[in-house]
Amino acid sequence: MAAAVLLALASALGALGTHALQYILTPSGLSAYEVAVRYQFFHGLGLFGMGLAMRDRASPLLETSAWLVLVGVVIFSGSIYALCFGAPRFIGFATPLGGIGLISGWLLFALGYWRACGSKPITNP
Repeated sequence: MAAAVLLALASALGALGTHALQYILTPSGLSAYEVAVRYQFFHGLGLFGMGLAMRDRASPLLETSAWLVLVGVVIFSGSIYALCFGAPRFIGFATPLGGIGLISGWLLFALGYWRACGSKPITNP
């Protein structure tokens, strides 16, 4: 569900950027906005893949990794969106924290999935 919401918002925000914000934001602001949309879109797709992978291999470690990716994309992309629309510059300190959440989430997912797959055979429902 979270992945679907992220993807719907990324699609809407991408369209907004293409059709309206090119006349409002500076070129560097529009470039930053596009980075935020791109990261949101790719990580939303990744979060969807995580959900599919966890259907057969659920574990607390995998669930935590998904939460880290979700929170990471909200903080990373959200802080960039906020800066593009005039938020105080100190909000930019949140952007790398979101990036750390994304990286940590993906590394934790790799570890969790490796552990979950250990010696268990894959079953088809």
